[in-house]
Amino acid sequence: MPQSYVRALDLPQVIPVFPLDRVILLPRGQLPLNIFEPRYLNMIDDAMAGDRIIGLVQPVGGTPALPGLSPVGCAGRITSFAETSDGRYLITLTGVSRFRIAAELPSKAPYRQVRAAFDAYEADLASPPEEPDFDRHAFLDALRNYLAHRSLDIDWETAESAPMEALVNSLSMALPFEPAEKQALLEAVSLLPRSEALIALMRIDAADSGDDASPSMQ
Repeated sequence: MPQSYVRALDLPQVIPVFPLDRVILLPRGQLPLNIFEPRYLNMIDDAMAGDRIIGLVQPVGGTPALPGLSPVGCAGRITSFAETSDGRYLITLTGVSRFRIAAELPSKAPYRQVRAAFDAYEADLASPPEEPDFDRHAFLDALRNYLAHRSLDIDWETAESAPMEALVNSLSMALPFEPAEKQALLEAVSLLPRSEALIALMRIDAADSGDDASPSMQ
């Protein structure tokens, strides 16, 4: 059953977190995930039995066994779930709202849990209007040069007609930037600054004369 959230207080204040390097989730973005580690299978079982909310957070610092957590992540709701014959879970996580980690909590579960502060990001719960200052021409020009440099291609008809939020957020999630760059896109105050940051990152990458361009968007 679809679930809508109107206020920050409507969201659970304690959520499990899934640390993933170079991966971000943004409000209303959709992220397919292949879950196979036992602790995260357990996390998905518990989430499916409850409100279906988990937080996606990039690891930073710490140790391989216990990485630190970036201070800001995004909560998503499991909106698609399937189990494979070999016991993996194939899920789709749909972004709900960003949050700041107020504290990591002790947990008897094998996965990590945090107290999530959503209040600063309550605007994430409402779909933003199309930004009148969004320069789609400049954005698509930067994207075209970036993709040419990376030997990538996309569905240009969709890119040219997509709403600003869908275009900017899906590319922020999909393009293979460095973790700190991904985090900066996640933490952008609102959609227009995120689009401007994304244009800057694409232009910097396209201007790079190095030969380490990635052959794919994975």
